Amino acid sequence: MPHDRIDLSLVKTYHLGERRNLVKLSDLVRPCQPPPPFDHPELYLVARAIREARKRGAPVLWMLGAHVVKSGLSLLVIDLMQRGLVTHVAGNGAVSIHDFELALIGETSEDVPDSIEDGSFGMADETGRLINEAVQAGVRDGLGYGEALGRLYAADPRFKHRDASILYQGYRFRVPVTIHVTIGTDIIHQHPAVDFGALGTASGLDFRTYCATVAKLEGGVFCNFGSAVTGPEVFLKALSIARNLGHTVSHITTANFDLFPLRGDYRAEVSKHDIEYYYRPRKNIIVRPVSLGGRGYHITGDHKATIPNLYQMITE
Repeated sequence: MPHDRIDLSLVKTYHLGERRNLVKLSDLVRPCQPPPPFDHPELYLVARAIREARKRGAPVLWMLGAHVVKSGLSLLVIDLMQRGLVTHVAGNGAVSIHDFELALIGETSEDVPDSIEDGSFGMADETGRLINEAVQAGVRDGLGYGEALGRLYAADPRFKHRDASILYQGYRFRVPVTIHVTIGTDIIHQHPAVDFGALGTASGLDFRTYCATVAKLEGGVFCNFGSAVTGPEVFLKALSIARNLGHTVSHITTANFDLFPLRGDYRAEVSKHDIEYYYRPRKNIIVRPVSLGGRGYHITGDHKATIPNLYQMITE
């Protein structure tokens, strides 16, 4: 006998236009805006590594957490993609959701403390229905998660703000934008239209695309922005696959950007008795991937400061 299971077809949704959002298009940072003050002695070294990697034709892979989009930084990422300075963008499922809502209505980010109390959190119909339908259609055509959504934005005139979408611009300029989901973490998994098999297939196809980039990362750069679990775990597995298949991925630059400060020499191994041992980016981005060569960095700061300053250093 199977265990009891919730029937998601009974979930009540509401029109996305009824929701109050915390982030609007007017909040987006433009490439022409000067960055806020920020001083970190190693940020320039990361920027230099990115420029040198692109001169050699090596990939530059950026993994994003959702707060990059919610902080209004999509246009900077898009500009780097268009310039060929970032060659692959990856994100967790929440990145695709906030990107979707910006493209569709020019707003995103609901007020969670209020909506969780009455069970309306994450129940906007258009977000759950259209993303799930696009992913399912993409799977039927052999497309990964990110490409399926980019195709939707390109074809559907309702996405009036798609120029601010990382996924659309990736589809437009043929830059891989891959989405790496964890079942149960995203609001579209609450929707009656969800098909968990399609979500797994689509994200699995994106993981294989991601692995193909990592397999060519010799001399390249991997940056992780605020994804404390998905970012380091997906990267470490992809790196192991690449090396297992005989690809040389030894001399690479890795950089982790987060609010979490690391004490002392953050490149040194720490014991299991130290709480920093359990902070995945330290082990799986900064230290272990560069044991054969290269250099790992940790840049502590708000994305609203670190990314604009990194953008300026890369493009100036």
